[in-house]
Amino acid sequence: MQATRHRPVHTSAIPWGSAMAGSMVGLVLAVVVFAPARWLAAAVQQVTDDRVRLLAPRGSVWQGSAQLVLSGGEGSHDAMTLPSQLAWRIHPTWRGVTAEVMADCCTPKALNLQFMPAGWGGLRLALSNGQSEWPADLLAGLGTPWNTIQPKGQLVASTQGFQAEWVQGRLSLSGRMQLDATQMSSRLSTLQPLGSYRFTLLGGATSTLKLETLEGRLQLTGQGQWVGQRLRFDGAASATPESIEALSNLLNIIGRRNGARAIIKVG
Repeated sequence: MQATRHRPVHTSAIPWGSAMAGSMVGLVLAVVVFAPARWLAAAVQQVTDDRVRLLAPRGSVWQGSAQLVLSGGEGSHDAMTLPSQLAWRIHPTWRGVTAEVMADCCTPKALNLQFMPAGWGGLRLALSNGQSEWPADLLAGLGTPWNTIQPKGQLVASTQGFQAEWVQGRLSLSGRMQLDATQMSSRLSTLQPLGSYRFTLLGGATSTLKLETLEGRLQLTGQGQWVGQRLRFDGAASATPESIEALSNLLNIIGRRNGARAIIKVG
């Protein structure tokens, strides 16, 4: 009687490599999708040298909120907080990343920002046409000279086709950005308010900055342009005849005195 031979049973090898790769991909996707808002807060603080902070962040990198704080940088004791929460929504697109930024105090409509690659290793930032209004006392958080001036009033910002592009360390601007500083005052003067002022930034082959007085007893004027990466600005501050004595101390701080005027020079 012959012994019965049993054929060996061949089992398929368990694809451990594929399973591990699938698990890693799933883990990476989960980390990307659910990345906490505190990661964005840490990145913003590092990129801005601690001048912009997002405190008590909630949500994710892609949709969240935090308390916006401006400071004078690392080691500075100056800091000012936006009166309402700052919220954001970030959407990756085939062209780059789109971000919507909102704050109940300051943005009637969400501000739309687009970040796109430009040139070799460059970056382009485009701002949608719109308007926002921010408390001027937020500037005091940035340190000198704002912590001395302690400005009060409203900053109304508007943009038209504005873009900023960084390629190989060079900055180029296009479009228009306007900032109206309205009903401004300072702790350095008893005159309330001092006046209202307009800054106009025009991009182009040579980007220019213009400062003009809309109304008020403190008169500010100036013209500037970007040369390479630096702003060169020449301006002057003066007071209406009946306000010279009351504004003398403020003029001394704004710029170098030349008779009744203070000379403002940057760059």
